[in-house]
Amino acid sequence: MKVVAETLGVARSNLIDRLNSRTKPRRRYYKAQDAALVPLITTLVAARPTYGYRRITAILNRQLRPEGLAAVNHKRVYRIMKAHNLLLARKYTERPEHVHDGKVIVMRSNLRWCSDGFEFTCWNRDIVRGAFIIDAHDREIIAWRAVVNIGISGSDIRDIMLEAVERRFGDHRAPSVIEMLSDNGSPYIAKDTQIFARQLGLKPCFTPVRSPQSNGISEAFVKTLKRDYVQVTPLPDAHTVLGLIGAWIEDHNDNHPHSGLKMRSPREFIAAQTATA
Repeated sequence: MKVVAETLGVARSNLIDRLNSRTKPRRRYYKAQDAALVPLITTLVAARPTYGYRRITAILNRQLRPEGLAAVNHKRVYRIMKAHNLLLARKYTERPEHVHDGKVIVMRSNLRWCSDGFEFTCWNRDIVRGAFIIDAHDREIIAWRAVVNIGISGSDIRDIMLEAVERRFGDHRAPSVIEMLSDNGSPYIAKDTQIFARQLGLKPCFTPVRSPQSNGISEAFVKTLKRDYVQVTPLPDAHTVLGLIGAWIEDHNDNHPHSGLKMRSPREFIAAQTATA
């Protein structure tokens, strides 16, 4: 027995207990305070069924802090969600090979804005298409437009450019040049759009052809929009959907935790930056 124990690198007493079936099965780790967290976590998962345990942790702590309660570690939330079958199902997919040209993220707000479009179909076959502008640093959706059964035009893009500048600076021109990154869609590359952008203090920049991932921040928001809002909301017709998109955008800006923002929402991140400036 001694030789076997030394070979396996375990104690002889452990081997004897195993031979005599005296080892105790491991029990699930449990804290008495977990019972108070279960209903809170269950409610959050029901309201946001596409959120994983890290985002649920961020939202939960956002509720606990105003009540003077201690924040909860994400590992604890994972353990509770696993015990109650609340975790998201894993998806196993092959990652395509992407070639990233350049770095999209910047070190502060209003250095680079990104823009892209989205599209989805309502239950009555109406097609909603839209476009938006997002800051590459703080991830806030600054401006957006949506249309029904037609394409986004150059005029729509110019409107959201102007709206974004006015919202950020309260003027019709940015105080310093801001890069405006987009794909090579016709509304963006139109001569009128490029001239108008420069008049607003924006510098048009375009991703390489057939490389949409080079505008990854915009692509990530489109994925979030479809996963966290479109796929879990009834979409009977375009009239109903157009009334919902604004609330989706506001919820994203106010509440959606971003891993790149240390699990804060865009406006939480902006507020923190402003407080430390």
